[in-house]
Amino acid sequence: MVGNLLKRITAPVRGVHQAAYLLAALTLASQLLALLRDRTFAHLFGAGPVLDLYYAAFKVPDLVFALVSSLVSAYILIPRITNASREETGALLSQSLSFLVIGGGIICLVLAIFAPQLLFSIYPEFAHSAHRGGFVLLTRLLLIQPLLLGASGVLGSVTQVERQFLLFALAPVLYNLGIIFGTVVLYPRYGLPGIGYGVIAGSVLYLSTNVPAVLRARLTVRLVWPRLKAMMPIVRDSVPRSLALGMDSFTLLFLTALAARLSSGSVSVFTLAGNLENVPLSLIGGSYAVAAFPALSKHAFSDREEFARVLSSSARHIILWSMVLLGLVIVLRAYLVRVILGSGAFGWNATRLTAALLALFVVGLAAQGLVLLFSRALYAVKQSWRPFLYQLAAALFTALVALLFLTPFSRETFAPWLAHLLHVDDAAGSLVLMLAFAATLGEVFLAAWATYALRKTVPGLAKGLVRPLVQGAAAAAVAGAASYSVLALLGGLAPLNTLPVVFADSLLGGVTGLAVAALSLFLMRNAEFFDIVGALYRLFARGKKSEVLVPSGEEPVQF
Repeated sequence: MVGNLLKRITAPVRGVHQAAYLLAALTLASQLLALLRDRTFAHLFGAGPVLDLYYAAFKVPDLVFALVSSLVSAYILIPRITNASREETGALLSQSLSFLVIGGGIICLVLAIFAPQLLFSIYPEFAHSAHRGGFVLLTRLLLIQPLLLGASGVLGSVTQVERQFLLFALAPVLYNLGIIFGTVVLYPRYGLPGIGYGVIAGSVLYLSTNVPAVLRARLTVRLVWPRLKAMMPIVRDSVPRSLALGMDSFTLLFLTALAARLSSGSVSVFTLAGNLENVPLSLIGGSYAVAAFPALSKHAFSDREEFARVLSSSARHIILWSMVLLGLVIVLRAYLVRVILGSGAFGWNATRLTAALLALFVVGLAAQGLVLLFSRALYAVKQSWRPFLYQLAAALFTALVALLFLTPFSRETFAPWLAHLLHVDDAAGSLVLMLAFAATLGEVFLAAWATYALRKTVPGLAKGLVRPLVQGAAAAAVAGAASYSVLALLGGLAPLNTLPVVFADSLLGGVTGLAVAALSLFLMRNAEFFDIVGALYRLFARGKKSEVLVPSGEEPVQF
């Protein structure tokens, strides 16, 4: 029985549609587990010093992962091993894995040695924490993670080439299970380092899912001394994307460092709200960007008209559905946070702040989705350095705006106005809203610049985005009004003091809002709405088969 189960898990998935649906189902499972992970954190720790330290400890390892591990990602390796011989594939993987382990290992070792000096220069407020020792040890443990996940990326290229998509999609699920285990089981015994042990366990499980594919392919992968000649083409092609990812991680590190200088719990609510916003971003912006990338790459030079059509169509859909979701999240934000995070030590003040932060983050949802799409368009036309330059400019812009927002003048004028607008002016720690607003402005700045940069490649791109923006805003307004009306009506029928009542009210409000949004788009004869209706009909119609694209190997790990 166990043998049959293992055989099914490790069997290659031959059908494109079967693979796509399998990946989608397990990606959804991973997202749900990520929300369960965050709920566990919120329940046990609340928005306080322990959770602040945990999230802060992740930022330096995340930066290392973006800058180092992505240098040998599946994005670069898959094209090189697809048609290579077994010996050539084994040699290339051995070189790449050794380069990562030796080069990345030296960097992580140096950072681990000087972790106290580095951490308390970034987060001086944590130097006097009662959990100071656990914070340093946790960071040192987490510096192992970039090496394990990077190695998983190297071996994962084989998993995808061998079409063992069940193993590929199962990896993030196991990763989150490891973190949950560390939080629930190991933290009570070992403190903060216990969660680190859980992260390492999850990373090992993540890596181990690729071992069956390597064995099945009968590849010999071993540690060797990496040769410069073999690694230079891979590193050269990877550097622009690695630097672009690094800029994003650096911006988040900078904003987290500023949040740590505010009231206790600011890092926690800032990160939790960002994690919530990542769910719709993955479903809308991430999905369209991934689906469009193969077509953009195919037509980048052979058919610019088709390239422009795919890019413009994807961008219009991202804007429309992001706007619709914006209207619903603005109204339902407190309900969503209460359902997902509101239990145990996660109090009402933290719930209100997280909901307000979520509202600010979701304002930039369309911009973030466009950035994901437009960066791939630039990669497709071989302009790999431009996304990094734009990310660098956006990072500087965001940092400058965040610092301006924390000046005494802004604290006394603009900050109270923003808190009042989001109904948290009486909540402790509302100054963290300024950092979320700065991050959103940075995303809008980046999306606007990327749109302008593509004006010659895709003439009329910006003009074509106006209609879905206006129609999406109109649909969002009526959907939000409908949801608000339903919530107001239901609020008078039963008090919102139990999870089932809050969940039922939010579900009814959300479904009503979506239905009204769909009706309004139908009445406006919105082209993107009818595209979706047609796609769903072709997907579910008997005897019909839809062309579904499998996510490209260059996708970064999503947790």
